[in-house]
Amino acid sequence: MPSGAAAEGAGSGGFIPETSSDFAAAPDPFQRLWTPHRAVYVTKGQGAHDDDCPFCSAPSKSDEEALIVARGSHAYALLNLFPYNPGHLLVCPYRHVSDYDEATLDETAEIASMTQTAMRVLRQVSSAQGFNIGMNQGAVGGAGIAAHLHQHLVPRYAGDSNFFPIIAETKAMSQLLGDVRTAIAEAWPRD
Repeated sequence: MPSGAAAEGAGSGGFIPETSSDFAAAPDPFQRLWTPHRAVYVTKGQGAHDDDCPFCSAPSKSDEEALIVARGSHAYALLNLFPYNPGHLLVCPYRHVSDYDEATLDETAEIASMTQTAMRVLRQVSSAQGFNIGMNQGAVGGAGIAAHLHQHLVPRYAGDSNFFPIIAETKAMSQLLGDVRTAIAEAWPRD
């Protein structure tokens, strides 16, 4: 039982919130993963974007700088800057369109083809056991960057602790983005 005021309040039937010093000293069955470097993102979100669309400007940068893993004729694949899991990719058309029904047949075909290739590559380089694939359409649909169409491809693993973001606003990331980008880009098939 915690010492100090929290212990006294608990013993007398009153409720006194625990302090961080009491919490740190109290044994409990949970393992805690501390990621203080993510505090700014958790408390303030991704922040406002420049007037420039990040998905329009990414192709003009180097692959390493923009985290691009593959480029096609109508679409490209890049790592999500704020991934849910290592290897979380976004597949975007080069053209600035916001909704799926605005994309051309060539764009949707290449987005689909790149998504299939990405699944194969992620199974190869990271032994992904499953995937979440989807598009959030519009701000009310959950799109962080609603102005430019992009499809999420999130590799999933048994026991990948997907409850952390829900209950603790924390995500354990075991690999650096640059290392993940290099592994995926090197394994991506060349035409």
